[in-house]
Amino acid sequence: MKENETIVEMTTKFTDIVNGLKALGKTYKESENVMKILRSFPSKWHTKVIAIQEAKDLTKLPMEELIGSLMTYEINLEKKLQEGEDKKKKSIALKVITKE
Repeated sequence: MKENETIVEMTTKFTDIVNGLKALGKTYKESENVMKILRSFPSKWHTKVIAIQEAKDLTKLPMEELIGSLMTYEINLEKKLQEGEDKKKKSIALKVITKE
């Protein structure tokens, strides 16, 4: 996954590749695909990947559930980044009064 690529874009590319491989006769178990997706994330996603690996049985985790969880995390991550940018934009101007 590229740094600025969304989950939807990444999932679409992954699905295209998997479908192309199926057409050539190569198939993977769903659990293998889940692991391949989790390995493809950049370092800023590391905590979420570890959390999924520890909380879920990856041999039984449906692809749809994984994608849903990742999309939710992505939305929350974007909200936090936006809130941080909004806080940086706010500034306070103070009037200085000097006495002679």
